[in-house]
Amino acid sequence: MKINLEILDAAYLYSKDKIEDLRTKELVPKMVFRRRLTKAAKLVVELIDKVNFENGRIMYGSAYGELPATAKILNAILNQDGISPTDFQNSVYNTAVSYASILNKNENEIMTISSGDNTSDRLLKISAIKALDGDEILIVCTETLDIENIKQVNKCIKYLECAVALKVRVTNKEENIFLDNIDKDYPKSIASLIEIAKDFLNNKNSVIGVNI
Repeated sequence: MKINLEILDAAYLYSKDKIEDLRTKELVPKMVFRRRLTKAAKLVVELIDKVNFENGRIMYGSAYGELPATAKILNAILNQDGISPTDFQNSVYNTAVSYASILNKNENEIMTISSGDNTSDRLLKISAIKALDGDEILIVCTETLDIENIKQVNKCIKYLECAVALKVRVTNKEENIFLDNIDKDYPKSIASLIEIAKDFLNNKNSVIGVNI
């Protein structure tokens, strides 16, 4: 079975190290709340604004989750230091999208998917199934890999911080996106979604077919 999704809006961000020039201060005016945000949460907030998604269901994905917070916890254990309660709180996979939902008072369904290199594929499939209800779905995926000593183990990924958002709905229009050449400089978990976003921003008439 194939479900076709029309891309209504899309945005993506990426950097070799840290993504800069975010509008977090503007989008999150309360300093106390803003200080709690992880980098992934800031990226999600930025992208939600870019695609004009005010309220609705969100399908979120990340292969590595909140890696900076997790790395801090592991370093604290290694050095026999106390673990930061904030890092512990922020280490769960749905941290970023949860902060965004609180900020936007979004009480709709939010689902988090993590499936290694297959995260984008799984995220598209679950989003396509959810979209059969007829509403607009926001697909968001982030990877924030710029942690201490990452360059000692990273030999193939060029962009350590990446994020993408696709606003979609189910459609009867014919599929016109075919992911033949996916840029290998992005983490595999997010690369195909970024290619879909690029297609939309270039063509403004994008439909992706999702095999279920």
